[in-house]
Amino acid sequence: MTPLQQLQALAHPAKAAEMQAYHKVARPYLGVPVPHIEELTDRWRADLSLDDRIALAADLWATNIHEARVAAAKLLTQARIRPDGTAWALIVSWVPDFDAWAIADHASIAGQKRLTADPTRLDTVENWVASPHMWTRRAALVMTLPWTKQNFPKPAELAVRDRVLGWCATLAGDSDWFIQKAVAWWLRDLSKHDPDRARDFLTVHGARLKSFAQKEAGRFLPQA
Repeated sequence: MTPLQQLQALAHPAKAAEMQAYHKVARPYLGVPVPHIEELTDRWRADLSLDDRIALAADLWATNIHEARVAAAKLLTQARIRPDGTAWALIVSWVPDFDAWAIADHASIAGQKRLTADPTRLDTVENWVASPHMWTRRAALVMTLPWTKQNFPKPAELAVRDRVLGWCATLAGDSDWFIQKAVAWWLRDLSKHDPDRARDFLTVHGARLKSFAQKEAGRFLPQA
């Protein structure tokens, strides 16, 4: 069976209907849980060359099937891909297609790996902050979440942290719920490792966030 046929063989129609109702996006669903998708993609990754893996990811994404797009992202979610320029270009090409949080997040995690492998790619991501496409704006924050997590960041990592906080400041007044949630997510994760920066951001820009986002962003900050 082809990889797509292997996915389709795991289809569960009742769960597929539940998933479509949950995600609220009109596309085909198979009802296959993520762990089962990962079992398949682990096998494919082991059996395929890098070029074949990238080609398969592109083909799966093009089907517009929910599980196939998740599988496409999983195929490219790997810390070491060398060379990785083609993989990064493919992930970037997917961003305008983002239309639901689950697929966007799986693909963004693949993007995180490629950004941390080559932070100069942040120049591309920075352009997304001004995109009219909400999911593209959101991806700029989700793909840069790794820079919230260092306890002892190097100067270059601090520079990226401050750069993305600038993007958060630009997006703090964005009225879309998903953008507010993404800004809060970035600050919440940052507050666990760099509470001073998170607190300073909220002091200056917190009033521009919606109340739920302010609360989420400061959830782990010590109360005065």
